[in-house]
Amino acid sequence: MTSPLARAELPVDTVALARFLIGKVVVRETPEGVVSGAIVETEAYVVGDAAGHAFRGATPRTRSLFLEPGHAYVYLNYGTSWMLNVSSEAAGTGAGVLIRALQPLEGIAVMQRNRGTGRLRDLARGPGRLAQALGIQAWADGLDLCRKGPLWLAHGDREAGEIGQSLRIGISKEADRVLRFYRRDSPFVSGPRALNT
Repeated sequence: MTSPLARAELPVDTVALARFLIGKVVVRETPEGVVSGAIVETEAYVVGDAAGHAFRGATPRTRSLFLEPGHAYVYLNYGTSWMLNVSSEAAGTGAGVLIRALQPLEGIAVMQRNRGTGRLRDLARGPGRLAQALGIQAWADGLDLCRKGPLWLAHGDREAGEIGQSLRIGISKEADRVLRFYRRDSPFVSGPRALNT
């Protein structure tokens, strides 16, 4: 986990990136030390996807989705929970991958304090919990995740394992698309058990 993912390694395709990111590591550098977790669940929001924030074109809110692959798109969901996404297509084309869940690796005490719980399994299981555990808010929007800084992506030190696919969670538009990816053997994956077989 010593160096960031190189942009050249990232597939310039939203679905391929969503699969590629399983097993990679989100690294958050804080004044209290490094906080990190292995990605165990993602969702793809592809070009032309009515459920995606880029569907209506670039706006001041969604501009980060139109950056070259590997930039953070962070937004506040329903005024309560921050969500971390990774831009996924060529610059100027809006699409992204939602990071839905992490397996905590480093800085667990910081995560527990941020989340107000000691339950390891629940620290970053779900996108809102994940952002809260890592202290991710609006400041992270637009960051280059392929460069060391307060938030970046790294290689993991273990194989991604068997990757499952399912419908996405909690959306009403284009809800029949199988664009969620997850590590099958991970207890840190979110969502109902029926989707995680």
